[in-house]
Amino acid sequence: MQKLLIKNGRVIDPAQSLDRVMNLLLADGRVAAYDASPGGDEIVIDAAGKIVAPGLIDMHTHLREPGNEEDETIESGTTAALAGGFTTIVCMPNTNPPLDSPQALAYVRHQAAQADHCDLFAVACISKGRQGKELAEIGKLVEAGAVGFSDDGNPVADAGLMRRAFEYCLMFDKPLLSHAEIPELTQHGVLHEGLVSLVLGLNGMPALAEAAMISRDITLAEATGGRLHVMHVSTADGVEIIRRAKQRGVRVTAEAAPHHFLLTDEALRSFDANFKMNPPLRGQEHVEAVIAGLCDDTLDVIAGDHAPHAPEKKLQSLDTAPFGVVSLETALGVVVTRLVETGLLDWPAVIHKMALRPAQILGLEKGTLRLGAPADVTIIDPKVRWKVEPEKFFSKGRNTPFAGWELTGRAEVVIVGGRVKFRRKHDVGEICKG
Repeated sequence: MQKLLIKNGRVIDPAQSLDRVMNLLLADGRVAAYDASPGGDEIVIDAAGKIVAPGLIDMHTHLREPGNEEDETIESGTTAALAGGFTTIVCMPNTNPPLDSPQALAYVRHQAAQADHCDLFAVACISKGRQGKELAEIGKLVEAGAVGFSDDGNPVADAGLMRRAFEYCLMFDKPLLSHAEIPELTQHGVLHEGLVSLVLGLNGMPALAEAAMISRDITLAEATGGRLHVMHVSTADGVEIIRRAKQRGVRVTAEAAPHHFLLTDEALRSFDANFKMNPPLRGQEHVEAVIAGLCDDTLDVIAGDHAPHAPEKKLQSLDTAPFGVVSLETALGVVVTRLVETGLLDWPAVIHKMALRPAQILGLEKGTLRLGAPADVTIIDPKVRWKVEPEKFFSKGRNTPFAGWELTGRAEVVIVGGRVKFRRKHDVGEICKG
């Protein structure tokens, strides 16, 4: 394996409180040395003016394969991840069939190895078939490589089943990833319950449906000692409930998706289904609460909730179109534009939430540039301005709410295991093999 010398970049590693301009040497798939000088036997990458970060990790990605390959495949999704700056993604189990067996996890791993793009880990189902009736075989799924458990797309409505899941996962120190929603309160819902839903005459999804389920799951985690991770938090009450639980010492972490700290339900007045997701876009007070939760670390992680759909599916009317938006190729730009450029978060905080914390929560040997760590590196141009053009996405999904937006910041070079996997040249992304 060739050596890589990344020169003159601003190296940021929150795991070490490291933030300075220096050279970084990668060798044998590992971080080999700091402040290294050229030896003549390495490939040199000039990162002057760029940020050199541990490889970004998206811990909430829907890849659709197996079962809905018209929406996305593991090949296309992992390619999109590289283009977005992610060296590792974690796929959700709401496929067809669901990821509720060792065989299903083995299939996902095989497809990822064949694609040979970014690293891929899987979250397995809490319940068999994601039906919420019978606990999946947690121990066998851990042995098969599951890094966490979730019925994402569906909440686990049965509190008794969720309690047993906490107890089983505690034995393996694996988190439960909660899709926090009381389904009886959101059935037939299209968008956030509020003034916009009233004006449009469409069924709403109340904020209390999320907050109530977060409260239930925190109570169960507290009672069992289990580990809870709340996905895609979108409500002010939800943020506050998590904040108070953390103060009590509950083992709870949480994430926010980019669309929930930038957009509001006012966008649905357009009847554009590219603004339809679950949890839905909500009012400005909820957006501000999510941002506050990111700033005070109530919300530990920024995760994309990448949910691609074939274009014809999103062309349906707003009430029948599926929920979900793509995010892998826009998440970093949205974060920089909304949080960094406005001074709400600095770069070490962003990298902490998009690399280190996901790795810590899921127990991955990643998210840092310590000597000897895996050579997963994302080189970011923090000032480049670019236009979101869905037709140029590597993902099969085009369902972005940010089409036509001008964003700041994006990945320029992505290195996985010491190999350059993605490089941007003259504003065009190029997938690198080998």
